[in-house]
Amino acid sequence: MRIKKGHRLKLLLVAVALILGACGGNDGSVGTAGSLMVGGVNGDELAEAQVMRRGNGAEPQSLDPHRAEGVPSGNIQRDLFEGLTIEAPNGDVIPGVAESWRISEDGRIYVFQLRANARWSNGDPVTAHDFVYSFRRSLDPETLSRYTFILAPILNAEAVASGTMPPAELGVRALDDHRLEITLRSVTPYFLGVLNHSASYPVHRGSVEAHGNRWTRPGNLVSNGAYLLVERFPESHIKIVRNPYYWDNDSTVIDEVWYYPTEDSASELRRYRAGELELTSTVPSKQIGWAQENLPDQLVIAPYLGTYYYGINLTKPPFADNPALRRALTLAIDREIITEEIAGAGQIPAFGWVPPVINYTGQQMPEAAWTQAEREEEARRLYLEAGYSDEDPLRLEVLYNTLEDHRRIAAGIASMWKSILGVETSLLNQEWRVFLDTKRKKDEMNVYTETEVFRGGWIGDYNDAFTFSELMHSGSGLNDSGYINPDYDLLLELASKEGDLKKRAEYLQEAEIILLKDLPIIPLYFYVSTYMVKPWVKGLTTNIMNHHYSKNLQILSH
Repeated sequence: MRIKKGHRLKLLLVAVALILGACGGNDGSVGTAGSLMVGGVNGDELAEAQVMRRGNGAEPQSLDPHRAEGVPSGNIQRDLFEGLTIEAPNGDVIPGVAESWRISEDGRIYVFQLRANARWSNGDPVTAHDFVYSFRRSLDPETLSRYTFILAPILNAEAVASGTMPPAELGVRALDDHRLEITLRSVTPYFLGVLNHSASYPVHRGSVEAHGNRWTRPGNLVSNGAYLLVERFPESHIKIVRNPYYWDNDSTVIDEVWYYPTEDSASELRRYRAGELELTSTVPSKQIGWAQENLPDQLVIAPYLGTYYYGINLTKPPFADNPALRRALTLAIDREIITEEIAGAGQIPAFGWVPPVINYTGQQMPEAAWTQAEREEEARRLYLEAGYSDEDPLRLEVLYNTLEDHRRIAAGIASMWKSILGVETSLLNQEWRVFLDTKRKKDEMNVYTETEVFRGGWIGDYNDAFTFSELMHSGSGLNDSGYINPDYDLLLELASKEGDLKKRAEYLQEAEIILLKDLPIIPLYFYVSTYMVKPWVKGLTTNIMNHHYSKNLQILSH
C-alpha cells in the first residue's frame, strides 16, 4: 500500500500542531464509531462489567520501574505506579502524588506538597520518605538501572550513579512526611516531565526489602497507582485490578485490566477482530489498508514522539573508525520505500535524529536535500573508500526483535544494501528480552561483543529534544552503539545547564549536527502510533507520547 506524500505532510503538520498545543476545537478523542450506537440510547451508558483487555506487544522485560525498559513494561507500570507528576489524556504534565509544587527563583529547587490521602495498595501512606528512598534506589549502581541518565538533572545524581558518592548525598530530601525537596544541579525546563518517568516512580521499601528480586511478583508487589497486580503468567497475561486505596479511586471506572503479550502483531489483530481485545498495541503494516477500508472508525493513526533507527556497533570492526562505511550504508537506504511501501502508515522519513518537539528545530544530514539517485551514487563511492567492493563485499548481521514489521524492514534494507553496494546481510531475530540482553553484552574492555547493526526505536520520555540527545551521551546506559565524542558530550552538558531556551536549543542543534556526521545510528523514520480501539471504549485521547492510562478509560454498554 502506498501512502500519498500529501498524507505524510499532513501528519507532520498535525504532529507539530499537537506538540505546540494547537488542538483547536478537537480534543483528539477516538474510539466511538459514528455508524454504531454504543452506550445505550444516549450513547453514554456504562457497561455493567468494566473489564479492559489490552494487547501489549512483547512480554514486559520487568515490572520493577527502576529496572524495566521498553514500551510494554511502561504501559503496565503507568497503571501500577504513580510519580510526583502524571500526564493528562492529552499528554500535558499534571499533578500526581504531588498535589502542588513551588520552584525557587533560580529554577533549581523544587518543593512538592504530597497528597495527604495518597496510599499504597496495602493501605500504608505514601510519604516524602518513600520518594527519597526510591530516588536513591533508582540511582544506586546496585540497582542496575539503565535509566540513571534521565535523573542526571538532580544534584549529585551522576556521582551517585557512578558509585563515587553515596546515595545519601543525592539532592532529594524529605522536609516532613508530605513535603519533598529536590535540588537540581542547574535549571532544567523539562524536569516536571522527568518525574512521570518510571525511573522516578516510588517503590514500597518494605516490600522490596522483604522480598528482594521477588518483590514484583503477585502478592508481593505493593503499588501506589490506580491498580494493583493480582496475576502474572509469562507469555499469557497480566491481570491488574483497581487499587481501593488509590487517592483518586472514586474517579476510576475500569475495574480490571488484562494485558496480553503478543509479539506477533498479526495474531494480536486476529484476537482483536475476534472480540478478545478492546485495544491493540499496534497494527501490522500489511493490514493498515484493510483496516482503513473495513474498520476506519476503529483505526487510530496519530503522531508519536519517536524515532525508528538502526544502531551501529562502534566498539569493534567493521564500523569502528570507519565513518565512510557508516555513511555508505546510511545513504543506500531509500527511506521513501521504507515509509511508503513497508511501514505504510504515514511515517516521516528521517534524515535527522530528533523528531518534532517543542522549543527545538531538528537538524538533518546534508544529503537530505539530495535525490535518492545522488545518495546512492555517493554511497557507492564511500563504500569503495571504506575498503569494500563487489569482489570483497562487506558481510554483516542485523539484529532485530520479533515483530513482522521489523522483519520486513530489515529484509527491505538488506535488499537495498545488496543491490546498491553488494553487501551480504544476514538477519537475526530474537524475542524482546533476549534481544535486549544480546545488544548490551560487553567484555572487560567495554566492547559490545554480540552486535554489528541492531534495530532501535527511541520513544521520548518527555516532550523535549534532550530526551533524544542524551541517549547518545557516552555515559548513557542505553547508548548501545558505544558512541563516544567529547565534543558531543560537552554540548549536552552545556545545554543541561543553560536556562536560556534559545541558547540551549543552539547547543542541542550543534550536538545533533555532530551526531549526524559521526553516524553511530542510522535514522530511518519518525514514528506514528497505529492501533485499533473498539467503539465502546470511552475516554481514549491521542497524544504525542501515546500514553493511555487505564484509569481514564470507560467501557460503554454494547
